[in-house]
Amino acid sequence: MGNDETVRFLIHFFNGRWFMVFASFLIMACAGATYLFGTYSKDIKSTLGYDQTTLNLLGFFKDLGANVGVLSGLIAEVTPTWFVLTIGSAMNFVGYFMIWLTVTGKVAKPKVWQMCLYICIGANSQNFANTGALVTCVKNFPESRGVMLGLLKGYVGLSGAIFTQLYFAIYGHDSKSLILLIAWLPAAVSLVFVYLIREKKVVRQRNELSVFYQFLYISIFLALFLMAMNIAEKQVHFSKAAYAASATICCALLFVPLTVSVKQELEVWNMMKLPIEEPSEVKVEKPKKELDLDQDKAAKVNGEEKETKSCFSTVFSPPPRGEDYTILQALLSTDMIILFVATFCGLGSSLTAVDNLGQIGESLGYPNHTVSSFVSLVSIWNYFGRVFSGFVSEYLLAKYKLPRPLMMTLVLLLSCAGHLLIAFPVPGSVYIASILMGFSFGAQLPLLFAIISELFGLKYYSTLFNCGQLASPLGSYILNVRVTGMLYDKEALKQLTARGLTRKDVKDLTCLGSQCYKLPFLILAAVTFFGALVSLGLAIRTREFYKGDIYKKFRESPESESELVPDSRKAVEFVGK
Repeated sequence: MGNDETVRFLIHFFNGRWFMVFASFLIMACAGATYLFGTYSKDIKSTLGYDQTTLNLLGFFKDLGANVGVLSGLIAEVTPTWFVLTIGSAMNFVGYFMIWLTVTGKVAKPKVWQMCLYICIGANSQNFANTGALVTCVKNFPESRGVMLGLLKGYVGLSGAIFTQLYFAIYGHDSKSLILLIAWLPAAVSLVFVYLIREKKVVRQRNELSVFYQFLYISIFLALFLMAMNIAEKQVHFSKAAYAASATICCALLFVPLTVSVKQELEVWNMMKLPIEEPSEVKVEKPKKELDLDQDKAAKVNGEEKETKSCFSTVFSPPPRGEDYTILQALLSTDMIILFVATFCGLGSSLTAVDNLGQIGESLGYPNHTVSSFVSLVSIWNYFGRVFSGFVSEYLLAKYKLPRPLMMTLVLLLSCAGHLLIAFPVPGSVYIASILMGFSFGAQLPLLFAIISELFGLKYYSTLFNCGQLASPLGSYILNVRVTGMLYDKEALKQLTARGLTRKDVKDLTCLGSQCYKLPFLILAAVTFFGALVSLGLAIRTREFYKGDIYKKFRESPESESELVPDSRKAVEFVGK
């Protein structure tokens, strides 16, 4: 390439869909700070003298912020993506930086409500990253939404293990400094790519799925490396240099997908320069398409006029499944209510388990470095759950027309097993429980987001995708604060009384023994099983819908204009919105 052509290619590359996918991977890899709460929650509890109920209240506000993304969705409907990502960066830094100032004693001890506000703001920034990057990617790759959701949410799942490697390399074993890392790194990464994440012209490539499999293999290698480091760090004493080397390799693996993006954009660039061999196809099809387009535009105008006249009268008259629902039609539909209940039970229980992981390890007598390994295991298997549910559900849907809600049912049953291993612990069972809970927790999210996009359309996906998560913080509050936290404190007070002490005699309330979490996790297992039954009901309701071709409208949309560009291997079809 000459200098001028190189510059033009670089402009094309940085504006291409595949580079945007790589940038989204990095943003998502930094967007899972909420999963590290189990690592630094002990610092908050000991520094501020909280009991378990108060700590779980903080955990609830973390979950509330992380899952109530309606504000980010509504903002995304009326503002450009760069604005959404910028707001998220600012919220992330402010929220977690204030927590770091608090636990390090650099500011006066705040009220409980202030700490709840700080962590809610910091956690809510995750929704702005999701809305800015994840929703945009789904709209740019509508026919590969399952695998795209699995990959992007998979990187979110790995972020806990990635942050762990980085903070060991930068700060050593100071878990308070982990909060500072969480404050500045995600904000910086989002700002770097803030102008590169946006909706592009949809380019349908016939080898698109194979490219996503390349991304999958790279991410699996990264996950296996992180798991190997997690095991090695528990068996061998790592020096600061060893941690630095591990973090360097981790960062290098994060940038390997860039090579795939370069290759794909270079192929698109070369194909764009080739002459169109069959212009006659375009000449024959265009008049008919233009005529159809005019008719569709007229129909749309009439439809819009009708909608403005009867906005609320259509709330209970939704279109067929798969068409674009309005926000009210979707939120008040029976399918969404069923999905809400299943999410309340499944994600609510999973969030409760993950948030209490640090205290579970403490109550069962595990040392601090082992508790950190539980958090890393949850993070890594969270990743495997996300990519597994994304890719496997897409495969089962394409080959066997298996409804995605049925996959959700199976995942929730797996989660029940993890809860029971905590309720009835045996030596080493927490390791297995961490894997099962991490996998099932991760698998639920891509399934939830894909089901919403398939049943209710993509027109208002930015808002609906965030509304779909509202059940999880509600479930977290009831199951975490009102059930698990109160039962834990009740058992801890019994132990204090048996030792002849009162609550005023100790700084923080700690419970030791398997009985601390036995009853709470039996309740979580029962609630999750009920959620599995509800999800099964949704699978039965939607089985006929999933038997059809749910992506047909994206291939045969009357609004699209096709242009065939020759390729040395496969044709690449450009479809303009």
